Amino acid sequence: MATVRTIVLCLLAGTALAGCGAGGTGEDTSAGAILDEANATMRKLDSVTVDITNRTMRGGTVTSHLVTDLDGRCRCRTTWAGGGVLEQIRLGTTDYVRPNRAYVQKWNKKPGVTGDQKLWVKTPVDPASSGGDGLTSCDWPFDSFGTARKGGSTRVGDTRAVEVIVTDKADKEGTYTFYVAEEGEPYLLKTVYESAGQRTTTSFSGFDEPLDLRAPKPDEVLSAGG
Repeated sequence: MATVRTIVLCLLAGTALAGCGAGGTGEDTSAGAILDEANATMRKLDSVTVDITNRTMRGGTVTSHLVTDLDGRCRCRTTWAGGGVLEQIRLGTTDYVRPNRAYVQKWNKKPGVTGDQKLWVKTPVDPASSGGDGLTSCDWPFDSFGTARKGGSTRVGDTRAVEVIVTDKADKEGTYTFYVAEEGEPYLLKTVYESAGQRTTTSFSGFDEPLDLRAPKPDEVLSAGG
């Protein structure tokens, strides 16, 4: 199978900022400490659902739905504005990949493709790819960067949250807003990245919910080489 191409979403949030001071989200807690606590809490999860909407001035909208154990098991569905869809299941060292007709026509330049793709392609995971093959990794970079300051209080769904605004000298045009839960566990609920030409919203839910990840049925799978 040809190399899968996707729009790189690795600039998205899901990251946190190093700081000092005690944990918690009270008025006396630094913005960096709030993000540190959220970062540490997210890394301890056994499972999480990640929904991404990426809007650009030129490329339209790309959405992605990822359910993952933050290690080696996950399922992802990415949808492009033009109708292209790429599904992926990763189980340890094996990927199952299924593009729809619109995806094949766009990326592989095959206008003669008329039928829907119902079969999954089974292929080994390339540990050296680092995302270069366009496939989703099951882990998530809850790391530190930039300079943080507190914003206001708001709600994300039914949960009260505090805003933490992050800027980074490596991206002078962009701003990240992190929304950290003030009720219950200090989960990272949402991150919004904004620049002149892009807005990316990353939402987190399904914290530690059971995962139902399994391989497709044998008659739905084509095997491929490395």
